[in-house]
Amino acid sequence: MTDRSDVFSGVDLQCRVNNRAHRTEEMDAERLLVRRGQPFSLVLQCTGAPPQPPRHRLALVLHLGKQSEVVVKVSDSRVWGRGQWWFSQQRAQSELLLTVHSPADAPVGLYSMTVVLLSPDGQLQQKTPVGHFYLLFNPWCKGDLVHLPDEEQLQEYILNENGVLYQGSWDHIRTLPWNFGQFEKGVVDICFEILDNSPAALKNPEMDMANRGDPVYVSRTVTAMVNANDDRGVVSGRWDGEYSDGVAPTRWTGSVPILRRWSEDGAQRVRYGQCWVFSGVACTVLRCLGIPTRCVTNYSSAHDTDGNLAIDYWYNEQLESVSMGRKDMIWNYHSWVESWMDREDLPKGYDGWQVLDPTPQERSDEVYCCGPCPVRAIKEGEVGVKYDATFVFSEVNADLATWIVHPDGQRSQVSVNQRTIGRSISTKSIYGDWREDITDLYKYPEGSTKEREVYEKAGRRVAQLDGAEQQQLELSIRHAQAVHGTDFDVIVEVRNTGEVDTPARLTISSNAVTYNSLHLGECQKKSASLTVPAQKVLKEVLRLRYDHYGSCVSEHHVIRVTALLLANNHHDIILQEVNIPLSMPQLVVKVLGEAVVSRKVTAHIAFTNPLPVSLRGGVFTVEGAGLTRAKEIPAPGDISPGQEVMVKISFRPTRPGLRKLLVDFDADRLRDVKGIATVIVRKK
Repeated sequence: MTDRSDVFSGVDLQCRVNNRAHRTEEMDAERLLVRRGQPFSLVLQCTGAPPQPPRHRLALVLHLGKQSEVVVKVSDSRVWGRGQWWFSQQRAQSELLLTVHSPADAPVGLYSMTVVLLSPDGQLQQKTPVGHFYLLFNPWCKGDLVHLPDEEQLQEYILNENGVLYQGSWDHIRTLPWNFGQFEKGVVDICFEILDNSPAALKNPEMDMANRGDPVYVSRTVTAMVNANDDRGVVSGRWDGEYSDGVAPTRWTGSVPILRRWSEDGAQRVRYGQCWVFSGVACTVLRCLGIPTRCVTNYSSAHDTDGNLAIDYWYNEQLESVSMGRKDMIWNYHSWVESWMDREDLPKGYDGWQVLDPTPQERSDEVYCCGPCPVRAIKEGEVGVKYDATFVFSEVNADLATWIVHPDGQRSQVSVNQRTIGRSISTKSIYGDWREDITDLYKYPEGSTKEREVYEKAGRRVAQLDGAEQQQLELSIRHAQAVHGTDFDVIVEVRNTGEVDTPARLTISSNAVTYNSLHLGECQKKSASLTVPAQKVLKEVLRLRYDHYGSCVSEHHVIRVTALLLANNHHDIILQEVNIPLSMPQLVVKVLGEAVVSRKVTAHIAFTNPLPVSLRGGVFTVEGAGLTRAKEIPAPGDISPGQEVMVKISFRPTRPGLRKLLVDFDADRLRDVKGIATVIVRKK
């Protein structure tokens, strides 16, 4: 073998040129990151004239995987058909320009590349390692299964690092800015590290690597690995309010600190997350890998534990929840992601948006993951389509049946509500930071004939309320705007539409709950016997004081008020329930002066304590893609009621463009206070 310096003296991977052409320049300028199905170039520098036939033949050898589980030999002759690599070459003085063409279905991952020089009869003459490159999915390529033919959507669902998640309740939707940060330094390495730590990769790395060309396989793996329930996954979920051995889910403002912590700690789970954290992290990983992805929030989201497409709530006459086996729940909201891909594993008609839910709720094929499930299958009630269509269908279109269990054990069905589950399904618009309602992608209009036909097609007879008598009593709940830290009234109205006075018993209960319906404590309760005059309305007022709810309210700041009306003749049994979100303060964030790459800039953050009690242990968390890594700033001591505090932070932006600085404030009695500043960063 000749000395390698005799033929090749160096290589230029042309990272900047290639990365710009492949829309990966923000990930890295010094390493090669390319998308499959799109050519990239490299320049071999030669000590003399470039080798050429007939004296020499050139080939490339690609290795994928830590143990070279996949080896690809690339020749300079184009072979038609999917699954083929090839390259072309051009000679210019002492350089050889190679243009490498990857197939649109190649496995994604970190490849090492070697140039092989062969004699005319195929004898090895020289072997020259020329470096590494990452290969990603390519939604700009028509041959790729993740191809999305809409540039505005690609700008949002692949290239946008700043997102908006949706929380609150369907009638009080709240926005949460989120830093996806998929182009932040080192994130692409962590994304492939996540795939490498999956059970399938650890058990059979060769098969796993071969499957990484399939977005269905990769997205399902990501969904399972974002939660840490079965494996060396990223985030551990917790919903009970006890976060002293980790970070409260409400503290996070983006995915990057979570991913970095997981990687730096040797694939140890990060404590803690809840649904929006799981969806935010999954969105970061999938966008980074090149799969178009968006975060979605479903309001009044059902968790159907028994798969019967109905949610059953059981109460006794004192408005206490009565367990009747596995407990179905309705979450105020639930967040997941949708990814765009063709489904070659399914019959035609199921391409496009696919539901992927990384929050660990139920097992799928013995693993805590969910999806990909075609959104189209959910709308049409095709619950036999893989993966997990029955569970997703229930989340957005189950019926709610409410029951009262009487002291003698008899059960009365109070109501069947066909409209309450699956409301205001929301995602961020591609045109700006506002909400797009996509409910019509998931189901036909509530109560329509078509929607009920789909419900029956999914396998459930349309339920009817027991008894056909017309109720003459009506029950409603309304409330003034509820501001966290203040007292407020809840007004329950009982209307008698009949012609005779009607005696009844009214019970009103208020509880602090989490967004996913866990009860943390009773705030206040009252019962009253009353006679409702014919054609009249009676009002009962429940005064909710901070002294009652402040000690038990969750970090989600929700009070659930339930009212039960029992007419003495038992013909009228009515139950109504409302979730009251407590309005929260916002941080005031101001960036001073002009922001320029690598130059120090300062931001001021102001907070005023809205509670009638002092706050202790306050911490501000600040981060922003292209601006600064996550930093924590302690509040200056205890914060008295009504007191304003101000802190400042300095940082040096790393990348130009429109950037967002996200800030969170948490203290002992108040969590999840957010603020945001939009910054235009200029080049030097």
